[in-house]
Amino acid sequence: MTPYSYTRHNRSPQVIAILLSVYSALAVLFIAFDAVWWLIGLLALFTLPALWDFAQNTRSGLRLDQDGLRWFSGRREAGVRLSEIDHVRLDTRWDFSVRMSLVLTSEKRIRLPDESTPPHKELESRLKEAGLKVERHHFGPF
Repeated sequence: MTPYSYTRHNRSPQVIAILLSVYSALAVLFIAFDAVWWLIGLLALFTLPALWDFAQNTRSGLRLDQDGLRWFSGRREAGVRLSEIDHVRLDTRWDFSVRMSLVLTSEKRIRLPDESTPPHKELESRLKEAGLKVERHHFGPF
């Protein structure tokens, strides 16, 4: 089995584009539509987590090798040995996002952070290559 590693940086062109788009829309609301300043400020508060992640350049990712599966997101990190994993569950939600859960042999279920999971098609093939059973569940609301 070849080791697989995936890392995502929050200081990316996509984050810059999203933040600039939101701030531009807020500026248009303020200037063109004469929106009150406190409403613009309230709406801008929702961008603070993304702005903080961009400024800190937090990273998230996942590593799969013969020893186990490890993931990290910001300052949090965890891992599980492959022998402890019964199967991996990939759930497709109504918004077409895919959530990843590890079901351990002890029946405990661990949900991986969304930001640390790679694109699901590539991940599924790597998990199968590692000898893990993968279950797909489509369009579950929860």
